[in-house]
Amino acid sequence: MKKNRTRRSCFTLIEVVVVIIILVTLASIATPLYLNYVKKANVGAATTQIKLLEDALTGFRLDVGSYPETLEGLVDNVDQNEKWDGPYIKPAIPKDPWGNDYVYIYPGEHGDFDLLSYGADGQPGGSGENADITNYVATE
Repeated sequence: MKKNRTRRSCFTLIEVVVVIIILVTLASIATPLYLNYVKKANVGAATTQIKLLEDALTGFRLDVGSYPETLEGLVDNVDQNEKWDGPYIKPAIPKDPWGNDYVYIYPGEHGDFDLLSYGADGQPGGSGENADITNYVATE
């Protein structure tokens, strides 16, 4: 005598919906936390790169006697200066974490030179997450 057994081998629609709701809830909590972490990491990376560029510019000034006219002077002896002992940064001038060039102003308005990234929006000025990252304290 055989018994008819019902075997459950599939998920019900309710179970699938509950799992999807749980996953969406977890994603809605985790995504803003992750994006906030990425923003802070990008600002930290830009600050570190600016400090490294400052060190390279200082090394250039110590060897040559003045700062370069452009950041390319750190990689290549563009002025054919005999005292140039570079490259002062390898392999090339880095881009900021948002893929933009760093802005180098020599002579600077806030010191010997100004070095800055325009931040996430790529535009001068801004506040919050779009604030400029500089090698000087910006005053308004």
